Amino acid sequence: MPRAIVICAALCLALTACSGQSGSGGGLEKPTIKVGILPIPDDAALFIANSKGYFKQEGLTVQPVVIQGGAAALPQIKSGALDVSISNYVSTFLAASKGEKIRSLGGLYQAAPNTFDLMVGKDSPVKTVADLKGKTILVNTLNNVGTLAVTTTLKAAGLSAGDVKFAEKPFPDMANAVAAGQADAAWMPEPFITATQAQGFTKLADTMVNETADLPVAAWIATDDWVKNNPKTLAAFKRAITKAQQLAASDRKEVEAVLPTYTKIDAATASKITLGVFPVSVDSGKLQKVADLMKEYGYLQAPIDVKTVLTDTP
Repeated sequence: MPRAIVICAALCLALTACSGQSGSGGGLEKPTIKVGILPIPDDAALFIANSKGYFKQEGLTVQPVVIQGGAAALPQIKSGALDVSISNYVSTFLAASKGEKIRSLGGLYQAAPNTFDLMVGKDSPVKTVADLKGKTILVNTLNNVGTLAVTTTLKAAGLSAGDVKFAEKPFPDMANAVAAGQADAAWMPEPFITATQAQGFTKLADTMVNETADLPVAAWIATDDWVKNNPKTLAAFKRAITKAQQLAASDRKEVEAVLPTYTKIDAATASKITLGVFPVSVDSGKLQKVADLMKEYGYLQAPIDVKTVLTDTP
């Protein structure tokens, strides 16, 4: 065989090998995965990764599936209906404390001022948090980060969780429910805060201050079995999502560009909303703060070490 052909063949083999290592899809246990999402800014990195082709570069196809809330993710990842899902840390740690074999795959979103507010409708008689005694407050799911954040807000006003009634309602349906008199207030993230303010709603309180300031809110989760059985797929997902998370953290315009593609807001509204923080690494100290607050407010019967729930960071 001529020397030139030998060299060419060797180069082709080397390029093929390098392509497989960088994520061409070769060897992935599951080249197509279903990922639970919410129509809120928290999971913007997933849509950035899709739009930029980061998943495709890894040989991975990601199919987003809308869920109601973090607690709703657990039965779906356990059944296999979802491979990975967004979840809030409160729901995740609560499930882990009850023996559920789930793992956090990496942080998505951290609270900032006015990113998670208690909202009341136009002309509401509720003017202060203290006025909520005996009232109904909407959250997307019970016993999650929403109820915890609201409970800390109630405490500052001299109330407890037992002084109000919490009711579940998906974020997109909250405004209509409050307007119809089905509830007195709603715990909302962006973009619903900005959207409902345009309808005459007003902010009653920022729920992410004092004890909950800078609170880590959302993460990707999967079952222990899925993590163990799909190490290459998990690694590919993490590589792609980490690149997108870094972009979200450094360039707000990238987040604004994808929000209208999976939320019910337009580009003009996306440019106005208040965004939280897109962490590029996991801070176990801040996560332990979440678990400690859960213990303080009775969500956990015993303390947990959050590191037992985390996978290695990319």
